Parts: sequence; structure tokens; C-alpha cells
Amino acid sequence: MVARYVVSPRGGRRTHPDITSALRAAAARGKPALIEIAPGRYEEAFTVRGEVRLSAAEGPGTVVVERPGGAVLDAFGTVHVQGLTLIGGEADVVGCGAGSLTLEHTRIQARRGVAVHARPGTSVTLRDSAVLHGRVLFDGGRGLVERCRLTDAADNAIAAINGALVTVRGSRIEGSRIHGVRVCDAGAEVVGCELTGTGKAALMADTRARLAVADCAITAVHAEGIMFIEQSRGSVDTTRVTDARHGIGAASGADPVVRGCVLTDCHDTGINVQTEARGTFEDCRIVNAGNVAVFSTRGGAPVLLRCRVERGNVGIAVTEGARGRFTEVEVEDLTNSALRVLDGSGAAFTRVRVERCAAGLEVRGDGGTTAEVSGGAFRDVALAAVAIGGQSRVTVEDVTAEGGALGFGVTEEARLRVTDSTVTAVSGGGAATLGSGQFLARNLTVTGSAALGLYGTGSAYVDVAHSTFTDCAAAGASFEEQAGGQLVDCAVDGTTGVAVIGNGRVDLVGLRTSLKVVRHPEKPAGPPPQIVNIFNGPVFNGPVRDIQMAWGNENVSQHQQRTEGDGSRS
Repeated sequence: MVARYVVSPRGGRRTHPDITSALRAAAARGKPALIEIAPGRYEEAFTVRGEVRLSAAEGPGTVVVERPGGAVLDAFGTVHVQGLTLIGGEADVVGCGAGSLTLEHTRIQARRGVAVHARPGTSVTLRDSAVLHGRVLFDGGRGLVERCRLTDAADNAIAAINGALVTVRGSRIEGSRIHGVRVCDAGAEVVGCELTGTGKAALMADTRARLAVADCAITAVHAEGIMFIEQSRGSVDTTRVTDARHGIGAASGADPVVRGCVLTDCHDTGINVQTEARGTFEDCRIVNAGNVAVFSTRGGAPVLLRCRVERGNVGIAVTEGARGRFTEVEVEDLTNSALRVLDGSGAAFTRVRVERCAAGLEVRGDGGTTAEVSGGAFRDVALAAVAIGGQSRVTVEDVTAEGGALGFGVTEEARLRVTDSTVTAVSGGGAATLGSGQFLARNLTVTGSAALGLYGTGSAYVDVAHSTFTDCAAAGASFEEQAGGQLVDCAVDGTTGVAVIGNGRVDLVGLRTSLKVVRHPEKPAGPPPQIVNIFNGPVFNGPVRDIQMAWGNENVSQHQQRTEGDGSRS
């Protein structure tokens, strides 16, 4: 049977003047106790032992217990607190040293430091409560935070460390100076929560932590919405991150699984994977990322499946020795490149779709920079569907490029292999190879180019077989300078232009065409022209020779001289 005790500072028959005296009486009897506290302000600190329930007799907010200099409540046993307001100073406001502690409809205010401290081996529950300024610390043991509000924590609103297992459900965390929830060498589940205005990552998994997040909304974060580091694992499901610097991040060996999330208006990146981290991202949307929607760098290796990127600057960027696999990804309406692989990185793109972006796939770097595209479509890309440079190596299979300036472009010493692919309705060319680049194609179809089907210049090498060039306005193929190689078993069809404008260095083997094959006129003797690759510059819809260009200058002077006889200019 539960013994009942009444606390009232106004006195009365069989009442106690303070909480401490009621607890002392209950401890003397050694039975389960109910302590009902009358409205008022109590300046004391107390320790609760055994099975005790402390309750505000007239409801939440009517009882204030304050100790400006230190702790207010220490619990050892099975303790239930309901409806009290507890205000403390430097030390832990509420501590659980043994057993279990439940706080319901309670307000805990810490001027700094720890509001609630659950020590190893304990179980602490906060339900329908509010925590102001201080943090809730689970150091080992188990914890539940349910339907609570945690406001303006001086560091982390909730911390789970040293093997603790914590569930945070249906709560709101706002204005934390550091993290909303930090999990370090512990486990936590965060479900149906709102987190806003944190100084660093709203949710942080650190040091082999296990963090599971579901159905949360994260807004206005100064760093990451959710961050996994130091070999942490976990999952994020059906969660929305808005107005963060980075949506979801993984670093230093972490490996989360993210499903069905929406990352909107992130100032820098939507998904950020780096420093040997991995991560699997399925059915996610990244909308209007300020810099890069999906960023893999410095050894990162994410896997994306059925994700969608909309608006923003760059879609997917893999840089600085990183990797990535991207399957059934859709990228739309970007002001820069949809896909980018740079600086010794490697990426595999399978069944991707890119529409209405400034550029499609851009690959540039040393010989360790690689990309594979297997199945996909690039539509209405302003510049090139695929453009590669440096010493990079790229393979493309079963890809359609429609609209834009160029289907496939190779510069410098890069090497591009294309098979079973189609280029339609481009303004400049189906494929162009410049510098000393290499272009190898099998079963390539170019239709409706407003200029050229295939173009090679500089010392480029072109090897194209079993391919068709149809209705290319200027020429099916054009080769200049020292460009060499072969066209084998190819066809050029149409009613305008010529079949091939040759330079005598590209072998035409089994060419099928009703159009003319002509040779470029010989250039005047003299030093070879300097070749400059220009990015974000003008696009030429046909062969251009001996050109000088300048822009971005305040004053430009142009001189032009016609050479008699061959119509060329210098």
C-alpha cells in the first residue's frame, strides 16, 4: 500500500513544511510513497530513495523547486516526478544515480551545464516535459525522451554516450548551441521529431555510434542536418532537411543507409560523403542545393539508387580520389554540370537521366580519373552531353543525347569509348575530338546535327566503326590538322552538306554515302597555330581555322587579313 504525504509551506494538519522533511518521513517507514506538493516556491535540494512519486497537487507549473547554486534532485530507486518546475545552477539539476527516474509534465531549467544526468546502469524517461538551457545526458543505461521540448541548450540538447541506448520520440529541439542530439559510442533512435536552429549538426553520430532517424523535420541548421562520423552506422528514413549548410553528411569511415528523404535549399551540399566514408541513399530528392547536390570527395564512396536532383548549381560531383555508384538517378534544371568527375576519382552511372542543365557529364583529371555511363539520356543540355579532358578515361554505352551544342567531346589527352549510342538535333556536332584526345565509337548514330556529325583536329585519334551520320548540315565528318584514325563500315546520309571533309590522315574503309568526299585545302606554310581549349566560351557550328579571340577585356583590337587564292584568313 502506498503511503501519502502532503507538503505545504502554509502548514496544516499532518503536512510537512518542505519536500525534504516529507522524504525523510517516507524513508523512515520504508514503504512506497506518494508526496503531494502544494503550490509554492521551494528553495531546497533533496535526494529520493526507494519507490517514491512526487506530484504537484494542483497541476504542472504550480510548484517551483529552485537551488541557484547546485543540484535540485538526486534519485536512487524508482522515482516518478510529475508537474514540478526544477531550476538549478552549476551542478546537475536532476541526477539519477541508480534505478529508474520518470519525469512527466515537468520543466527543468539549468542556467548552464546538465539539466538531467542519467548515470551508468540507470533508466530515465522524460515525457511531456520541457528542458531549458541545459542538456540531457545519458551516460550508459537507457533513456526515453517523448513529446518534450528542449530549448536553447548551451551545448548539446541530448547526448547519449558510453553505450547508452536512447529513444527520442515526438519532440522538438530548438536553438542548441552545438548539436540537437549527439550519439557517441552509443545508440539512439530519433522518430517524429522537429529540430531547428542548431549551431552544428542537428543530429550527430560519432565514434562507432548507431543512430536511426525516421519521420523527422530539420530546419535552419548552421552545419549538417544529420552527420555520421568515425565509423558510425545507422539509418535515416522519410526525413526532410531544409535550410541547412549540408543536408546529410558522412565522414571518416561512417556508413549510413538513407531512404526516402528530401533535402531542400541546403546552402552548400545536399549529400556530402568524404574521408573514406560510404553510405547508401535510396529514393531521395535534393532540391535547390546552393553548390553541389551530391558531393563525394577525399575517398568518399556513396551509392545512390533512384534519387532525384532538381534545380541548383552542380548535380553530382566526385572529386579528390573519391568514388561513387549512381543508378536510376534523375537530374534536372541545373545552372552548371549535372554530373562531374574530377581529380583521380571514379564513378559509375547506370540508367541516368539528365534534362535542361548547362552541361551533362564533365570528366577531367589524370589517368586515374574514370567514369562509366551505362544506359541513360541527356536532353536539352546547353553545352556537351559528355565532355572529358586531361588524361581521363571514360566509357559510354547505350546513351541518348538530344539537343544542346555537342553530344560527345574529348580534349587534351583524354580517351572516350562510346558504343550503341545516339545523338540527335545538336547545334554543333555529334562528337568532337581535340588536342591529342582519343575517340573510339561503335554503333554510334548522329542525326540532325546543325553542323557536323564527327569532328577531329589537332593530333586527335578517331576510330569509328559501324556508325551512321544522317542529315548533318555541314558534313558527316570533318578532320583537320594532324588528326588521324579510321572510319570503318560507316554511312553518311542526307541531302545537304558533304559526307567527309578529310585531311588525308583518316582512313575511310567501307564508307557508304551518296554525298561528296572532299579534302581540306592546304594551309600556308608557317608555324603551327596555338591551340587553346576554352570553357564557357563561344560554340562554333563548323570547322574554324587560324582564329584569335579575346573577351573579358575592356579594350579589344581585331585585325583581319585575307590571303589570296584559298579564301583562308589569318
